[in-house]
Amino acid sequence: MRKVIGMGETIMDIIFHGAQPTAAVPGGSSFNSIISIGRAGIPAVFIGEPGRDEVGRRIADFLKANHVDARYLRMRDDIQSAVSLAFLDEHHDAHYMFYKQPPSTLPDFAPPEVEADDVVQFGSYYAINPHIRTQVRSFLKYARRNDAILYYDLNYRRTYKDRIRELLPSIRENFRLADLARGSADDFDVMYGLRDAETIYRTHVAPYCPLFICTQGADSIVICTPQGVHRYPVPPLQTVSTIGAGDNFNAGFIYGLMRYGIGRSALHSLSPAQCEQLTDCGRIFSANVCASIHNSIDEDFGRLMAQERSEQGKK
Repeated sequence: MRKVIGMGETIMDIIFHGAQPTAAVPGGSSFNSIISIGRAGIPAVFIGEPGRDEVGRRIADFLKANHVDARYLRMRDDIQSAVSLAFLDEHHDAHYMFYKQPPSTLPDFAPPEVEADDVVQFGSYYAINPHIRTQVRSFLKYARRNDAILYYDLNYRRTYKDRIRELLPSIRENFRLADLARGSADDFDVMYGLRDAETIYRTHVAPYCPLFICTQGADSIVICTPQGVHRYPVPPLQTVSTIGAGDNFNAGFIYGLMRYGIGRSALHSLSPAQCEQLTDCGRIFSANVCASIHNSIDEDFGRLMAQERSEQGKK
């Protein structure tokens, strides 16, 4: 049975509305995605490295409670678990302050088994962090050899703007390893001062990775392929919080790959109809999470998605 493997940072998000904190939610980009995937009934595994402390234990318990295999969550004695303060502005967009220590590569890193057409989602700073780059690269190459689909979510924050020259070789290597890459217009604005999806694809993505998804907040979603460019509008939405919007677009897109039986060999010849199906899944996952203070889709919506996927499989 196909599964999804998420690999990334774990963090406790303390969310502020105004001057007061209103919620504390386990998070992290790949983490948010894998929680939604688990809630949607898809076999899910997470690789991460919190500290062996109260925050780390809560993160592990949260994974297990949401049907995600947490055996590869390594509780570390050499770091404290990461915490972020997320301040929501009048537009419900989040601005962050992070408190975290970088983990180092461990010699006994043992990854989960990866099989053909599994999906491996990776990204954010975790995927380019020099302290653990050796183990990340090794796992991605192993997954690529086993014909998994590698989904790279760039998620390049303004915090690292001044380090782009240092980090760019790892980003390009991730593009080369990936089957599809997603980035926001904000990511590429920080990196290159560019926001036009087609220019970004032609100049910075296509030389390494054939399939590119560019999200632009409330503006259209753009999918660039060797066969052409597709644009999809984002319906108007009343948001409570945009935390996790991009992460859950990823989760929905990956859910679509599973729901519609799209394996690695079919990715580079997606039809316009398939692109639209996958984008629709991404949009509805993202819309669901924007309607709440939480980082992942709600459980009722997850059960509905699991049911629809089951019915699709019977057709």
